[in-house]
Amino acid sequence: MEYPRHVTIIMDGNGRWAGKQGKQRLLGHNAGVESVRSCCEYAARHGIEYLSIYAFSEENWARPEDEVSGLMKIMVKAVKSEADTFMKHNMRFLVIGNRNHLPSDVLEAADELQRRTSGNTGTTVVVMLSYSGRWDIVQAARKYAQRCLENGGLVDLGENEFAGLLSTAGIPEPDLMIRTSGEQRISNYMLWQCAYTEFYFTDVLWPDFREKDFDLAIQSFNQRQRRYGKV
Repeated sequence: MEYPRHVTIIMDGNGRWAGKQGKQRLLGHNAGVESVRSCCEYAARHGIEYLSIYAFSEENWARPEDEVSGLMKIMVKAVKSEADTFMKHNMRFLVIGNRNHLPSDVLEAADELQRRTSGNTGTTVVVMLSYSGRWDIVQAARKYAQRCLENGGLVDLGENEFAGLLSTAGIPEPDLMIRTSGEQRISNYMLWQCAYTEFYFTDVLWPDFREKDFDLAIQSFNQRQRRYGKV
């Protein structure tokens, strides 16, 4: 089986998973951490170079304050507790998103794990935190405008140059996007980067997503013919 170079996942269904079990939503988010660990280990074992996960969007800040606060605490705890797992599997850790909105304890934990794993050469796990596709494009446009101001006029700009201004610069575009919970949309995620990404939607709720489900997504990907507009 051929494995994509970059797989990205929209982790959806934590709240519904909790609701079905009569639990609070945050317990669903907490349960989803095990699914993240399982997918990271799967990616490392099969040589997937990049695994990116949509952990928290810019729009998610509009959720109830107690849920947002709880999510940030779960993030800090998970980042700290999974450090040994990252080292064991030679994985590198990155966080991409709008740092201006993130609490200091989240940034400190993320930066420490990034530093600790910076020399690892296996799968790069990218956590998209306080991220949205439109934000990414706007911040890239602002960088370009600043370059023009510094240059005293327009600077030549092609697709490759613009991609280099995005927050994901240097990371290959996703080959496969997986979204759990049955929803079939991309929710303002990697709008530029996913121009030719293959999509895979599953009804499995994120806390139940495990390696067998990842396998099914990879099998589906292997059945696709990627023409990139050609015959």
